[in-house]
Amino acid sequence: MTYDYETAAKNYESAMIDDLSALIRIDSERDTAHATKDEPLGPGPAEGLRHALAMAERDGFTTKNVENVAGRIEIGSGDDILGVLSHVDVVPAGEGWDTDAFEPVLKDGKIYGRGSADDKGPLIAAYYALRILRDLKVPLNKRVHLILGSDEESEWYGMDRYLATQETPTLGFSPDAEFPIINGEKGIASFLVSQNRVAAKPAAYTLTSFTGGIRPNMVPVSATAIISGALPADFAAKLQAFAKANGVTADLSTDGSQNTIVLHGRGAHASTPEIGINAGTYLAAFLDESGLDLDPAGKQYVASITKLLHQDTTGVKTGINYIDKKMGALSATGDIFNFSQDGDQTILINVRYPQGTDAASIRDQYETAFGVDAYTVTIDGHAQEPHYVAMDDPLVQTLLQVYTDHTGLEGHEVIVGGGTYGRMLERGVAFGAQMPGAPDVMHLPNEFIKVEDIVRAAAIYADAIARLAND
Repeated sequence: MTYDYETAAKNYESAMIDDLSALIRIDSERDTAHATKDEPLGPGPAEGLRHALAMAERDGFTTKNVENVAGRIEIGSGDDILGVLSHVDVVPAGEGWDTDAFEPVLKDGKIYGRGSADDKGPLIAAYYALRILRDLKVPLNKRVHLILGSDEESEWYGMDRYLATQETPTLGFSPDAEFPIINGEKGIASFLVSQNRVAAKPAAYTLTSFTGGIRPNMVPVSATAIISGALPADFAAKLQAFAKANGVTADLSTDGSQNTIVLHGRGAHASTPEIGINAGTYLAAFLDESGLDLDPAGKQYVASITKLLHQDTTGVKTGINYIDKKMGALSATGDIFNFSQDGDQTILINVRYPQGTDAASIRDQYETAFGVDAYTVTIDGHAQEPHYVAMDDPLVQTLLQVYTDHTGLEGHEVIVGGGTYGRMLERGVAFGAQMPGAPDVMHLPNEFIKVEDIVRAAAIYADAIARLAND
């Protein structure tokens, strides 16, 4: 039987806009500083999860809330489970928004707001795919679980708890990337580079603090340095000349002997650091070449960043660079900078690495490059190994055929540096919802998704689920 998924999706356009807008209004950033026993990831992620499940209950679906950190929406029946893995959490809003990041704006056919593209818009598309399948009475010979995590942008605790306590899907996809498919994902690891204490000695200027970045998976948009001491008369001019020459902006303010420099670059997802302008490394480079007689700790800190991280997103300067024929090149970006004279003096580097290398080897090389006497390097959190599902797997073939049938475009495999829940399943991939050629605005200011893309994705997902659930 032939089903008109496109028309069915179009009929839900207004409802999709309303439900996505309601989700965007929830600031669902992980917030363990305000965690409780009932909301271990903080109030925002729990609220986002409960709201999504309540939306499904409103429409008559069976749901399951797992410890307020994950959940599912169910349809279909059978022995096997097809998983559709999405997430309700978001990265912080950050700087540079033209509007309130958590007040959705519908303009020129686009919905603006944090999470609109990653991953609340695609989640809504996947949810309405379930509604379409039920409306059209499409038979499903597998149980279909739309599974919702609530800290995909950080440590994946929610999905880990879900898989530890619930049945694991046999196969599935995550609507958290782009079409035609993502069947390979590089490994992901963060490395904490900690500067060992440096002996003090008299200097004309002291780097009181150096900060930049808010998340390991976001290239920092801005960075701030506070320097004590009376600056040279030409310092402000040098700063502006540097900013102009490097496509950044910078501000200088002075309060007594304290001078604050704020440098603004351009943010990017950590999987594509080459499209960003890393404010942290540019600020360090300016200070390193400024000629200021900085204190020993501050001087070493900015010199190391400049020498080993500045204008290098493939790890050549540190010697961690690696290229795999199938998965491509390693990428690396310093994403969180934290320096104070009496506190932490650290750099958190996020690395996306292909098969053929590993996190332990990268850590060892970082320590060699930074210097074992000057720095200690540790793997921060849990490293995720590279993931790949072969092109000839029926899951990949089916999804690519669905994509081609709905777009008229030829499908092909894609391997990326980003990480999705698809990698949590042995036969798991990422599938949409970003259309080819669309700008990648995930994690950026003024994030948006086109309404027509949500509607089209809902139709594609409905067809894909129907085919996979009846193989």
